[in-house]
Amino acid sequence: MFFVFLLIKNKKHKKEILNINLKHFDMMTNSIRVERARNRITQAELAKHINVSRQTIHAIETGKFVPSTVIALKIAKFFKVKLEEIFQLEEADFGD
Repeated sequence: MFFVFLLIKNKKHKKEILNINLKHFDMMTNSIRVERARNRITQAELAKHINVSRQTIHAIETGKFVPSTVIALKIAKFFKVKLEEIFQLEEADFGD
């Protein structure tokens, strides 16, 4: 079981740590690696075009990081495809 810890401030500016079970988060798959191969570009080249690090592209490709909406849109725009052609929710996310 995976957990993430978030640091937040309440109205009185006190810090609290929340323990959130990641099974409630949506997980995505993506085809960035396939699109890069089709376009013959490296992770570093894609990263430069959308203004992120190569490590960010690697983390997104391997599913270790879910990109922000802005980054996802930049990637889709770069490859000139619809967002849904690159990013897909896993089937388990449509259940209970």
